[in-house]
Amino acid sequence: MSASWLFLAAMIAAYGVANLLQSVAAARTDLQAGFNPRLLLSLGKRKTYLVGLFCQFAGFLLAFLARRDLPLFLVQAAVAAGLGVTTLLGVLILKWRLPKAEVALLGALCGGLAGLVVSARPAPSRQLGLAGDIGLAVVLLLVGIVGIFAARLHGSHGSVALGSLAGVAFSAAAVASRPLAGVHSLHQFVTDPLLYLLVAHSVVGQLLLGMAMQRGSTTSAVAAMDAAAAVPAAAVGLLLLGDEIHPGREWLGAAGFLVTLVAVIGLSFYAEPQHHHQQARSRVTVGAGSSRSAHRPT
Repeated sequence: MSASWLFLAAMIAAYGVANLLQSVAAARTDLQAGFNPRLLLSLGKRKTYLVGLFCQFAGFLLAFLARRDLPLFLVQAAVAAGLGVTTLLGVLILKWRLPKAEVALLGALCGGLAGLVVSARPAPSRQLGLAGDIGLAVVLLLVGIVGIFAARLHGSHGSVALGSLAGVAFSAAAVASRPLAGVHSLHQFVTDPLLYLLVAHSVVGQLLLGMAMQRGSTTSAVAAMDAAAAVPAAAVGLLLLGDEIHPGREWLGAAGFLVTLVAVIGLSFYAEPQHHHQQARSRVTVGAGSSRSAHRPT
């Protein structure tokens, strides 16, 4: 068995833990009303976020290694399976309560991923070329511009919008990493523009994801991110990078991808918010006011 499959399994676990820890840190950080990079500095002061960021970096590295042989439609869909790990840990550790619809969708997510695993055929990647580099740079610029306007949204709408933009950024990073993973020399690796496009997309995606987690449900933010990250990367991988499916299993791959996509999109609608900054602040304000009233001289 190829080592890429082991990298894929470890990646799912790493992303699941990373999502949970970063959501906890985001909920404890002051809400940013706009597209403010200082959010990353505020989050960086929290040990929980730093551990989550380390887990995310580990997941990213494992995904990078898995993309050397495995097609993007499988790896990107497998990233969504980390949402199931996040939810399971949230239930066990943070006592999250899940509606039945969300439990059913998580089951569908696992079933869809299983179909993708069976249908995927390992193969090396093609190169993108100059046109691909320019395209990724344009996407980075567009995501940044749209993110400025999306940052004005609050509640579930802001969570889903910002999570989706983060997904587009991470999808572009995945596209850049697939051919980059096949580079054989260090000099070629550090001089390839794809490396710096990958880093830029990852930083922008990380900022957008942190803002999305502040505005509503962790599951909504991550589900929207996973849905937006899966489709573009899968399309580019199949059309331009030489991703392959086992002959005769095309229907299984298509069905698995569709079920996985429907599951993560459905989770963004059915998920119940775990964190709300405004509600939390209201409780603190009311509690503090009650305390002062109780001790006020009559």
